[in-house]
Amino acid sequence: MKVLQFTIPVPLDKSIIVQKDVLPYFYPHLHRHQEIQLTWIQQGEGTLVADNNMHPFRPSEIYWLGANQPHIFKSEASYFQPKSRKKIVALVIFFNPDGELAGFFNLPEIKVLKNFIQQHQSGFKVPPEHATEISSRMLKITNSSGTEQLLQFVELLKQLSGCPDITPLASGQRAQPVSEHEGIRIGNIYNYIMHHYDKPITLEDAAKQACMTPQAFCRFFKKHTLHTFVSFLNEVRINEACKKLTDGSYDNIATVAYTCGFNSITNFNRVFKSVTQRSPSEYMNSYFQSV
Repeated sequence: MKVLQFTIPVPLDKSIIVQKDVLPYFYPHLHRHQEIQLTWIQQGEGTLVADNNMHPFRPSEIYWLGANQPHIFKSEASYFQPKSRKKIVALVIFFNPDGELAGFFNLPEIKVLKNFIQQHQSGFKVPPEHATEISSRMLKITNSSGTEQLLQFVELLKQLSGCPDITPLASGQRAQPVSEHEGIRIGNIYNYIMHHYDKPITLEDAAKQACMTPQAFCRFFKKHTLHTFVSFLNEVRINEACKKLTDGSYDNIATVAYTCGFNSITNFNRVFKSVTQRSPSEYMNSYFQSV
Protein backbone atom coordinates (compact mmCIF):
# COMPACT_ATOMS: atom_id res chain seq x y z
CA MET A 1 0.00 0.00 0.00
CA LYS A 2 1.58 3.28 -1.05
CA VAL A 3 0.60 5.42 1.90
CA LEU A 4 2.60 8.60 2.49
CA GLN A 5 5.99 7.11 1.66
CA PHE A 6 8.44 8.60 4.17
CA THR A 7 12.18 9.03 3.86
CA ILE A 8 13.80 8.94 7.28
CA PRO A 9 16.64 11.51 7.42
CA VAL A 10 19.89 9.58 7.92
CA PRO A 11 22.96 11.48 9.21
CA LEU A 12 26.07 10.91 7.11
CA ASP A 13 27.95 9.35 10.02
CA LYS A 14 25.18 7.00 11.22
CA SER A 15 23.47 3.85 9.98
CA ILE A 16 21.24 3.53 13.05
CA ILE A 17 18.80 6.36 13.76
CA VAL A 18 17.57 6.97 17.31
CA GLN A 19 14.64 9.32 17.79
CA LYS A 20 12.88 10.50 20.96
CA ASP A 21 9.33 11.73 20.36
CA VAL A 22 7.56 13.99 22.86
CA LEU A 23 4.41 15.26 21.14
CA PRO A 24 0.72 16.04 21.77
CA TYR A 25 -0.15 12.85 19.85
CA PHE A 26 1.39 10.33 17.45
CA TYR A 27 1.68 11.17 13.76
CA PRO A 28 -1.96 10.76 12.64
CA HIS A 29 -1.56 9.40 9.08
CA LEU A 30 -0.90 5.99 7.59
CA HIS A 31 2.66 5.87 6.31
CA ARG A 32 5.53 3.55 5.53
CA HIS A 33 9.29 3.77 5.02
CA GLN A 34 12.19 1.56 3.94
CA GLU A 35 13.59 1.41 7.46
CA ILE A 36 12.60 -1.18 10.05
CA GLN A 37 11.16 0.59 13.08
CA LEU A 38 11.37 -0.44 16.73
CA THR A 39 9.09 1.72 18.90
CA TRP A 40 9.01 1.73 22.70
CA ILE A 41 5.81 3.41 23.91
CA GLN A 42 6.81 5.24 27.08
CA GLN A 43 3.66 7.33 27.40
CA GLY A 44 0.42 7.28 25.44
CA GLU A 45 -2.31 4.88 24.39
CA GLY A 46 -4.38 4.21 21.31
CA THR A 47 -4.63 1.77 18.42
CA LEU A 48 -1.82 0.54 16.19
CA VAL A 49 -2.89 -0.23 12.63
CA ALA A 50 -0.27 -2.42 10.91
CA ASP A 51 -1.19 -3.39 7.35
CA ASN A 52 -4.91 -4.09 7.93
CA ASN A 53 -4.73 -5.37 11.49
CA MET A 54 -5.44 -3.45 14.69
CA HIS A 55 -3.81 -3.71 18.10
CA PRO A 56 -4.43 -1.59 21.21
CA PHE A 57 -1.20 -0.11 22.54
CA ARG A 58 -0.26 1.10 26.01
CA PRO A 59 2.80 2.47 27.82
CA SER A 60 5.76 0.10 28.30
CA GLU A 61 4.98 -1.86 25.12
CA ILE A 62 7.49 -2.28 22.28
CA TYR A 63 6.62 -2.86 18.62
CA TRP A 64 8.74 -3.97 15.66
CA LEU A 65 7.45 -2.75 12.27
CA GLY A 66 8.83 -4.26 9.08
CA ALA A 67 10.35 -2.37 6.19
CA ASN A 68 7.66 -0.72 4.03
CA GLN A 69 4.90 -1.97 6.33
CA PRO A 70 2.00 0.56 6.30
CA HIS A 71 1.26 1.61 9.86
CA ILE A 72 -0.10 4.27 12.17
CA PHE A 73 0.02 4.65 15.93
CA LYS A 74 -3.38 6.29 16.29
CA SER A 75 -3.67 8.14 19.60
CA GLU A 76 -6.99 8.01 21.42
CA ALA A 77 -9.49 10.71 20.48
CA SER A 78 -8.97 12.54 23.78
CA TYR A 79 -5.43 13.49 22.68
CA PHE A 80 -6.88 15.61 19.87
CA GLN A 81 -9.21 17.69 22.04
CA PRO A 82 -8.44 21.44 21.82
CA LYS A 83 -7.68 21.75 25.54
CA SER A 84 -5.99 18.40 25.94
CA ARG A 85 -2.83 18.46 28.02
CA LYS A 86 -1.96 14.87 27.22
CA LYS A 87 1.23 13.95 25.40
CA ILE A 88 2.95 10.92 23.97
CA VAL A 89 6.53 9.89 24.65
CA ALA A 90 8.26 7.23 22.57
CA LEU A 91 11.79 6.05 21.88
CA VAL A 92 12.19 4.88 18.28
CA ILE A 93 15.08 3.13 16.51
CA PHE A 94 15.20 3.01 12.70
CA PHE A 95 17.58 0.96 10.55
CA ASN A 96 17.65 -0.21 6.96
CA PRO A 97 19.22 -3.68 6.49
CA ASP A 98 19.36 -3.05 2.73
CA GLY A 99 20.98 0.39 3.03
CA GLU A 100 24.26 1.33 4.71
CA LEU A 101 24.06 -1.86 6.81
CA ALA A 102 23.69 -4.19 3.79
CA GLY A 103 27.35 -5.25 3.83
CA PHE A 104 27.17 -5.96 7.55
CA PHE A 105 24.10 -8.17 7.20
CA ASN A 106 25.74 -10.09 4.36
CA LEU A 107 28.50 -11.31 6.66
CA PRO A 108 28.21 -15.08 7.26
CA GLU A 109 28.47 -14.55 11.02
CA ILE A 110 25.32 -12.38 10.91
CA LYS A 111 23.23 -14.87 8.93
CA VAL A 112 21.07 -15.80 11.94
CA LEU A 113 20.15 -12.16 12.57
CA LYS A 114 19.48 -11.55 8.87
CA ASN A 115 17.16 -14.57 8.79
CA PHE A 116 15.35 -13.22 11.87
CA ILE A 117 14.72 -9.91 10.11
CA GLN A 118 13.49 -11.61 6.94
CA GLN A 119 11.11 -13.81 8.92
CA HIS A 120 9.44 -10.85 10.65
CA GLN A 121 8.55 -8.52 7.81
CA SER A 122 4.98 -8.35 9.15
CA GLY A 123 6.18 -6.90 12.44
CA PHE A 124 5.52 -8.09 15.99
CA LYS A 125 4.96 -6.96 19.55
CA VAL A 126 7.82 -7.74 21.92
CA PRO A 127 6.50 -10.29 24.46
CA PRO A 128 5.74 -8.46 27.76
CA GLU A 129 8.14 -10.63 29.74
CA HIS A 130 11.02 -9.41 27.53
CA ALA A 131 10.02 -5.73 27.35
CA THR A 132 12.24 -4.66 30.27
CA GLU A 133 15.45 -6.15 28.87
CA ILE A 134 14.72 -4.86 25.34
CA SER A 135 13.92 -1.34 26.57
CA SER A 136 17.12 -1.37 28.63
CA ARG A 137 19.12 -2.28 25.52
CA MET A 138 17.40 0.49 23.55
CA LEU A 139 18.52 2.98 26.19
CA LYS A 140 22.11 1.73 25.89
CA ILE A 141 21.94 2.32 22.13
CA THR A 142 20.56 5.81 22.74
CA ASN A 143 23.36 6.66 25.18
CA SER A 144 26.22 5.37 23.04
CA SER A 145 27.80 6.22 19.71
CA GLY A 146 30.21 4.92 17.11
CA THR A 147 31.48 1.36 17.49
CA GLU A 148 29.85 0.96 20.92
CA GLN A 149 26.43 1.84 19.50
CA LEU A 150 26.82 -0.73 16.74
CA LEU A 151 27.81 -3.41 19.28
CA GLN A 152 24.79 -2.55 21.43
CA PHE A 153 22.60 -2.77 18.30
CA VAL A 154 23.87 -6.28 17.56
CA GLU A 155 23.10 -7.28 21.16
CA LEU A 156 19.60 -5.88 20.73
CA LEU A 157 19.01 -8.02 17.64
CA LYS A 158 20.39 -11.07 19.46
CA GLN A 159 17.99 -10.50 22.36
CA LEU A 160 15.03 -10.00 20.03
CA SER A 161 15.87 -13.11 18.01
CA GLY A 162 15.86 -15.11 21.23
CA CYS A 163 12.31 -14.12 22.17
CA PRO A 164 10.01 -17.16 21.93
CA ASP A 165 6.39 -17.17 20.76
CA ILE A 166 6.55 -14.01 18.64
CA THR A 167 3.18 -13.32 17.03
CA PRO A 168 3.13 -11.21 13.82
CA LEU A 169 1.18 -7.95 13.83
CA ALA A 170 -0.30 -8.85 10.46
CA SER A 171 -0.90 -12.20 8.85
CA GLY A 172 -2.56 -13.72 5.85
CA GLN A 173 -3.28 -12.01 2.54
CA ARG A 174 -2.12 -8.44 2.00
CA ALA A 175 -4.34 -5.83 0.40
CA GLN A 176 -3.63 -4.75 -3.17
CA PRO A 177 -1.20 -1.84 -3.63
CA VAL A 178 -2.93 1.49 -4.09
CA SER A 179 -1.91 4.92 -5.29
CA GLU A 180 -0.89 7.61 -2.84
CA HIS A 181 -4.21 9.40 -3.46
CA GLU A 182 -6.17 6.24 -2.63
CA GLY A 183 -3.96 5.62 0.39
CA ILE A 184 -4.72 9.08 1.75
CA ARG A 185 -8.42 8.45 1.16
CA ILE A 186 -8.24 5.19 3.14
CA GLY A 187 -6.30 6.98 5.87
CA ASN A 188 -9.05 9.61 6.11
CA ILE A 189 -11.68 6.86 6.46
CA TYR A 190 -9.65 5.17 9.21
CA ASN A 191 -9.29 8.51 10.94
CA TYR A 192 -13.03 9.21 10.79
CA ILE A 193 -14.00 5.80 12.17
CA MET A 194 -11.42 5.94 14.97
CA HIS A 195 -12.70 9.34 16.07
CA HIS A 196 -16.39 8.42 15.95
CA TYR A 197 -16.47 4.74 16.91
CA ASP A 198 -18.46 5.55 20.07
CA LYS A 199 -21.34 7.00 18.05
CA PRO A 200 -23.75 5.39 15.59
CA ILE A 201 -21.87 5.31 12.26
CA THR A 202 -23.67 4.18 9.13
CA LEU A 203 -22.27 2.97 5.84
CA GLU A 204 -23.61 6.18 4.30
CA ASP A 205 -21.62 8.27 6.82
CA ALA A 206 -18.37 6.51 5.93
CA ALA A 207 -19.06 6.67 2.19
CA LYS A 208 -19.65 10.41 2.46
CA GLN A 209 -16.18 10.82 4.00
CA ALA A 210 -14.72 9.16 0.90
CA CYS A 211 -16.98 11.16 -1.46
CA MET A 212 -18.39 7.90 -2.86
CA THR A 213 -21.73 6.17 -3.15
CA PRO A 214 -22.30 3.43 -0.55
CA GLN A 215 -22.03 0.73 -3.22
CA ALA A 216 -18.76 2.08 -4.65
CA PHE A 217 -17.41 2.61 -1.14
CA CYS A 218 -18.07 -1.03 -0.18
CA ARG A 219 -16.14 -2.31 -3.19
CA PHE A 220 -13.28 0.18 -2.67
CA PHE A 221 -12.93 -0.48 1.06
CA LYS A 222 -13.01 -4.28 0.77
CA LYS A 223 -10.55 -4.30 -2.14
CA HIS A 224 -7.96 -2.14 -0.41
CA THR A 225 -8.33 -3.20 3.24
CA LEU A 226 -9.67 -6.80 3.05
CA HIS A 227 -12.30 -5.64 5.56
CA THR A 228 -15.96 -4.89 5.14
CA PHE A 229 -16.99 -1.58 6.65
CA VAL A 230 -18.85 -3.38 9.47
CA SER A 231 -15.97 -5.75 10.28
CA PHE A 232 -13.50 -2.86 10.46
CA LEU A 233 -15.82 -0.78 12.65
CA ASN A 234 -16.37 -3.75 14.94
CA GLU A 235 -12.61 -4.33 15.30
CA VAL A 236 -12.04 -0.67 16.16
CA ARG A 237 -14.78 -0.79 18.78
CA ILE A 238 -13.54 -4.06 20.29
CA ASN A 239 -9.96 -2.77 20.42
CA GLU A 240 -11.20 0.26 22.33
CA ALA A 241 -13.26 -2.00 24.59
CA CYS A 242 -10.18 -4.12 25.38
CA LYS A 243 -8.34 -1.01 26.55
CA LYS A 244 -11.25 0.19 28.67
CA LEU A 245 -11.79 -3.24 30.24
CA THR A 246 -8.21 -3.38 31.45
CA ASP A 247 -7.43 0.20 32.46
CA GLY A 248 -9.69 0.08 35.53
CA SER A 249 -11.64 3.26 34.75
CA TYR A 250 -15.05 1.62 34.18
CA ASP A 251 -17.30 -0.07 36.72
CA ASN A 252 -18.69 -2.89 34.59
CA ILE A 253 -18.70 -4.55 31.18
CA ALA A 254 -22.07 -3.07 30.18
CA THR A 255 -20.76 0.49 30.61
CA VAL A 256 -17.78 -0.32 28.41
CA ALA A 257 -20.08 -1.78 25.75
CA TYR A 258 -22.24 1.33 25.53
CA THR A 259 -19.30 3.76 25.57
CA CYS A 260 -17.78 1.86 22.62
CA GLY A 261 -20.82 2.31 20.39
CA PHE A 262 -22.76 -0.93 21.01
CA ASN A 263 -26.48 -0.59 21.62
CA SER A 264 -26.90 -3.87 23.51
CA ILE A 265 -24.77 -5.99 25.80
CA THR A 266 -25.83 -9.13 23.91
CA ASN A 267 -24.48 -7.79 20.63
CA PHE A 268 -21.32 -6.59 22.35
CA ASN A 269 -20.62 -10.02 23.84
CA ARG A 270 -21.21 -11.72 20.49
CA VAL A 271 -18.94 -9.36 18.54
CA PHE A 272 -16.27 -9.37 21.27
CA LYS A 273 -16.00 -13.15 21.15
CA SER A 274 -15.93 -13.23 17.34
CA VAL A 275 -12.98 -10.78 17.30
CA THR A 276 -10.95 -12.01 20.30
CA GLN A 277 -12.16 -15.65 20.56
CA ARG A 278 -12.88 -14.94 24.23
CA SER A 279 -15.69 -13.44 26.25
CA PRO A 280 -15.07 -10.01 27.85
CA SER A 281 -14.67 -11.57 31.31
CA GLU A 282 -12.27 -14.24 29.97
CA TYR A 283 -10.24 -11.53 28.26
CA MET A 284 -9.99 -9.52 31.49
CA ASN A 285 -8.96 -12.56 33.53
CA SER A 286 -6.30 -13.53 31.01
CA TYR A 287 -4.92 -9.98 30.82
CA PHE A 288 -4.64 -9.47 34.59
CA GLN A 289 -3.10 -12.90 35.10
CA SER A 290 -0.38 -12.12 32.52
CA VAL A 291 0.25 -8.68 34.00
